[in-house]
Amino acid sequence: MSRLLGGTLERVCKAVLLLCLLHFLVAVILYFDVYAQHLAFFSRFSARGPARALHPAASSSTNFSRPNTTAPSSGLPESPSARPGPTAPVLPPCPESPPGLVGRLLIEFTSPMPLERVQRENPGVLLGGRYAPPDCTPAQTVAVIIPFRHREHHLRYWLHYLHPILRRQRLRYGVYVINQHGEDTFNRAKLLNVGFLEALKEDATYDCFIFSDVDLVPMDDRNLYRCGDQPRHFAIAMDKFGFRLPYAGYFGGVSGLSKAQFLRINGFPNEYWGWGGEDDDIFNRISLTGMKISRPDIRIGRYRMIKHDRDKHNEPNPQRFTKIQNTKLTMKRDGIGSVRYQVLEVSRQPLFTNITVDIGRPPSWPPRG
Repeated sequence: MSRLLGGTLERVCKAVLLLCLLHFLVAVILYFDVYAQHLAFFSRFSARGPARALHPAASSSTNFSRPNTTAPSSGLPESPSARPGPTAPVLPPCPESPPGLVGRLLIEFTSPMPLERVQRENPGVLLGGRYAPPDCTPAQTVAVIIPFRHREHHLRYWLHYLHPILRRQRLRYGVYVINQHGEDTFNRAKLLNVGFLEALKEDATYDCFIFSDVDLVPMDDRNLYRCGDQPRHFAIAMDKFGFRLPYAGYFGGVSGLSKAQFLRINGFPNEYWGWGGEDDDIFNRISLTGMKISRPDIRIGRYRMIKHDRDKHNEPNPQRFTKIQNTKLTMKRDGIGSVRYQVLEVSRQPLFTNITVDIGRPPSWPPRG
């Protein structure tokens, strides 16, 4: 009887012990579960404070990036800020050899070219034809000057091809169309002088000037529109001349001079009314000042010309040969320092700045006999 009672008591004790152990395990599990819930609760509560503290910094960073879209290098004023913030990061210099160049280009003038299409193709170009690369700082600020009258068809093709080329070349530039008012004889060189002066009025940081006829398009974007140590002749191989220079001293079509080089030759002559002669006079001016003309490799200096009928008011100047022979005598008195004109209208278009000017009338030439 005592043995039976002892066995029962032993089993009861084991059952109680197992029950206590099970209770202990349940208590431990519940303890850690409650602890985890409290920890998560307090973690969320404490995280709200830092998030609010970081929010203004994130907003400040967003505002701080905005000036890059209207940086001073683009020629437009910065938007005023209500509170002074951190300065914009300094962009690295643009590479000497732009990585995005294509090389030889297919140039054709048969497809319709509405101005609206050209605008859609160049969303990064600002009002007035201004552009600056968003990811680097160019070494120069380039003004592209186009002498112009009655060539809207040609201008649309020029804008269609040149804006993408200039952007791929990582240039900070502006495009200026200098429109001769009236129907008197055309004067290309005088219009280029006007363009030089008017571009500097808008942006005094221009230090490189590209002078381009509106009917010439480069066939290779490696022909970089920059200025160097010497005046540059870009259009050295036009299709109308069989892709070669017509003669050794030819300096027409598209050329580039730095501001210092342009002033050194007293700009361009103002007295060449009608077609021809002014580019030879410019060549003489460069030679007389001891400078030499640089040219690209003929493989990348090719240009295609948009065909057109010659302007009846742009006939050859009968006195051009006499003037060319006297450049040494005339260059000091005839040039950028003596140009006279009147600005009639300045219109900033989406892809260029149009400046309409009255440059006067040509002198009366004696009849050729």
